Amino acid sequence: MLIDYLLNNWLEFIGVVSGLICVWLLIKENVLTFPVGLIYALITMVVVARANLFADVLLNLYYVLINGYGWYYWLYGGNQRGQQGILKPIRTTKRTNLKLLVITILGSVIMGWALAEFSAADLAYADSFTTVASFIAMWMTARKHLYSWVAWFIIDVVQIALYLLKGLDSQPGLFLYAVLYTIYLVMAVMGFRSWQKSIDVAS
Repeated sequence: MLIDYLLNNWLEFIGVVSGLICVWLLIKENVLTFPVGLIYALITMVVVARANLFADVLLNLYYVLINGYGWYYWLYGGNQRGQQGILKPIRTTKRTNLKLLVITILGSVIMGWALAEFSAADLAYADSFTTVASFIAMWMTARKHLYSWVAWFIIDVVQIALYLLKGLDSQPGLFLYAVLYTIYLVMAVMGFRSWQKSIDVAS
């Protein structure tokens, strides 16, 4: 039964595997997280388009672009490099975090309204929140901000509910993504602790 399920949802399975590898490399501060992330984003674009999660399609298109940016920034950008030339994580200020929170809330409301009014998108506001919040979190990740992991944890909780609801509705393949984001919750905690330790060592 499991084999039949995986055969019928093979694209989702590849997406899950590449997503896990991507986040594991991110926790380890390995720059290869970005090319793997490109693969994950391209696959996920197809998966969420089939589920009519249009905000998620836009999100994963952005992921393709921001993974390219993050790849470059981790290799050549930034000024928070240690003696070995490795880009170190940084803490954002409370003021910056507040600005990012306001942008997330306003962006989620505006996008949710637009999708609800002008498209056939399902769960428009929840989908829009995960999309806008992920825009912000991915930018923070590309710049190696420690609190990106906090943002990812919150996003993962909402995304799990979203994929479970859609899985029960009409897209059983999304259950694999719900499992993926459950694992992401644990990995977000691991990532925060790992990056925090990296900051403390560099201090």
